[in-house]
Amino acid sequence: MTISYNWLSEYLPEKIEPEKLSKILTNIGLEVESLEKFESIKGGLKGLVIGEVLEREQHPNADKLSLTKVNVGGPEPLKIVCGAPNVAAGQKVVVATVGTTIYPLTGEPLTMKVAKIRGEESYGMICAEDEIGLGGSHAGIMVLPADVKPGTPAAEYFKPYEDWVYEIGLTPNRMDAMSHFGVAKDVCAYLTHHGNKEVKPKSPFNNSFKVDSNALSIEVTIENTDACHRYAGVSISGVTVAESPQWLKDRLLSIGLRPISNIVDITNFVLHETGQPLHAFDADKIKGNNVIVKNLPEGTSFITLDEKERKLSAEDLMICNIDTGMCIAGVFGGIRSGVKDNTTNIFLESAWFNPVSIRKTSFRHGLRTDAATRFEKGVDISNTVNVLKRAALLIKEIAGGEISSDVVDVYPHHEEKKQVAIKYHYLKKLSGKNYHPDAIKRILTSLGFEIVKEGMDELWVAVPFSKPDISLPADIVEEILRIDGLDNIDIPTSITITPSADELSVKEAVKEKIAGFLVGKGFNEIMTNSITNSKYFTEEVLAHTVKMINNLSAELDVLRPSMLQTGLEALSYNINRKNSNLRFFEFGKTYKVDTGHAYQETEHACMYITGVDHEDTWQQKAKPVDFYEAKGLAAALTALLGIDPVQFNKTDANGLVLELIHGKTVLGKIEQVAQKQLQQFDLKQAVYFIDFNLIELVKLVEKKKLLYAEVAKFPAVQRDLAIVVPATLTYDAVETAINKVKLSKLRDTRLFDVFESDKLGKDKKSLAINFTFLDDEKTLTDKEIDGMMSKLIQSFEKELNAEIRK
Repeated sequence: MTISYNWLSEYLPEKIEPEKLSKILTNIGLEVESLEKFESIKGGLKGLVIGEVLEREQHPNADKLSLTKVNVGGPEPLKIVCGAPNVAAGQKVVVATVGTTIYPLTGEPLTMKVAKIRGEESYGMICAEDEIGLGGSHAGIMVLPADVKPGTPAAEYFKPYEDWVYEIGLTPNRMDAMSHFGVAKDVCAYLTHHGNKEVKPKSPFNNSFKVDSNALSIEVTIENTDACHRYAGVSISGVTVAESPQWLKDRLLSIGLRPISNIVDITNFVLHETGQPLHAFDADKIKGNNVIVKNLPEGTSFITLDEKERKLSAEDLMICNIDTGMCIAGVFGGIRSGVKDNTTNIFLESAWFNPVSIRKTSFRHGLRTDAATRFEKGVDISNTVNVLKRAALLIKEIAGGEISSDVVDVYPHHEEKKQVAIKYHYLKKLSGKNYHPDAIKRILTSLGFEIVKEGMDELWVAVPFSKPDISLPADIVEEILRIDGLDNIDIPTSITITPSADELSVKEAVKEKIAGFLVGKGFNEIMTNSITNSKYFTEEVLAHTVKMINNLSAELDVLRPSMLQTGLEALSYNINRKNSNLRFFEFGKTYKVDTGHAYQETEHACMYITGVDHEDTWQQKAKPVDFYEAKGLAAALTALLGIDPVQFNKTDANGLVLELIHGKTVLGKIEQVAQKQLQQFDLKQAVYFIDFNLIELVKLVEKKKLLYAEVAKFPAVQRDLAIVVPATLTYDAVETAINKVKLSKLRDTRLFDVFESDKLGKDKKSLAINFTFLDDEKTLTDKEIDGMMSKLIQSFEKELNAEIRK
């Protein structure tokens, strides 16, 4: 939620410094995630001054340059070399003096320095409008009216708009704070409680609304009263659709909204002012002068404002005329009934729509509009007409015209305020703090609650319609704690706990061991969202994917069927910020639906590797990580867990995927991420992905018995052997041949050289392998070692058709 400081201050009875206000907002539960300065013109024109060109003559060494002398209000005029074709003596211009930083519309900021241009010194720059952010023209320098005084700061003359903008981490239940006036009410409640005097916000509503005529009366009918509890509207005739005044554009721009036209901008302004969405129809397009709120048949075609044709569900609530639909209620307008440049008569809508209905429609059509996000949380049904009148008066003031109908207010079943009882001892139990009854009443009444009745240990209050989330005594406690200040919650001096005597489960112990190993290897642990975007996956994968029904956003609509995509998002985020050498690991879950429609959940331990293996040093240059590094890491990890041997089987014709197998159990896979997948995340460097099935690892670890042995007393013996094999042979086949010999005294094997040459024969290569032998009982003799080497040679010759290289 974005809040403008200047806008918010309009509703506060006293000005509060931005930093102090930030602390108050966080203290009352509206956590300020950032406070940033907003400037309608970047840099705020600081350092720029108005100058007068006193002299202009041709540059002696350049046909397209001019030498000028400019009075900027200083003791001496400045010599400035200018390349603009329209510069002339007597002009009033904008000058960037030495030391001033300018911010062009395109390109990087530029700080002025004394420069020598074609042999002539220049002490500044005469500016075009695009060079300082005042416009898009670069045809020549800006020429100002003749009455402007030289030396006047440009910021003083142009008066660029400046503001402070709060980004608030709003919790989903705080619909009442999704507007500037709603936030102002909370701030005033805080000031009332802590200042011991009543502080009320300045209301944007007034009693000046009056009807000019009844020349354009429009009837309203609600057919679906479950989905629409209240609908109000008013007609305004003779409006002029045009550009909004600067103050209105500044307000919208400060919170990140693009001004469109005065009518649309007013509805957006009032939405962010009060939290009540509005919609303006072209009244001449309302056939029969009748607005009907109803549902249309399943599959009805409707073209929305974005010019897309959508097939309606029978559950979608629509705003219709006597012939056809005009608007998807509370979500998005239709192209045929919207306000256009030639519109002169409008019908303004303010309504209360069922939150569940709006949310379902919004997600069904992928339309996450500001209006929908507010309606789905519940708006203030009591404020429907007040907001309508506020917007109508603004339209009349800015766009002209006259109010040409009475306010139509269809409200079939008047809502009653919810009543909630709070017991004082319950408040103390939850808050840990004693509150005086007067303080409780002062906080609640300042928030709009009405005191219904009061007992010795109990208070009954009526909840304002602006707070639809409040229904329980605990909600009342939260309101009191917020306004008292979350920083004022007492911290107990002691905490009573019952420590658990259970040891870590095997799974947690395995995770701890894996994490410790990977951190030692330079990895960082990440945690990614298990809800992801369906666009990352093929139709074949999506057929078995768990889809979200009420997803939080259009992008997050499925539970991830794979850990890879969310990891790639994290890699992309870091690489785009110049952090390109990455080693991440994550413990997480994937989800799928099997053919019997049963849900399956799988736990994973995953690694993501990209970039170089180490930074450049004077001894060794960095080299990109490769598949062998990923394979070695996977092998080391399984060995650490006591899972041995592990086989690596190709499952991809290009050798980009290896399956890790122990016995008949598939432990996981190693994958070089395909180029097509990398392109989805705008990744241009190779990524290697290791994915272990955590539960399968845990099962194997549980079966392993931990045995201790003393350090060997006798020396190990090493022998090297070079074998010539087909060039296509994998080292995994060599390991399989070694394992078939079953030599108990063979403790380790290591490939230390691969050599290829035509001298070996066509399509041949040489593998040099080191063998380590050890006997725990005695020192091995040459005869015993030769015997074991002989068995290995026989296995290589038989299984691999290998030749022993002499």
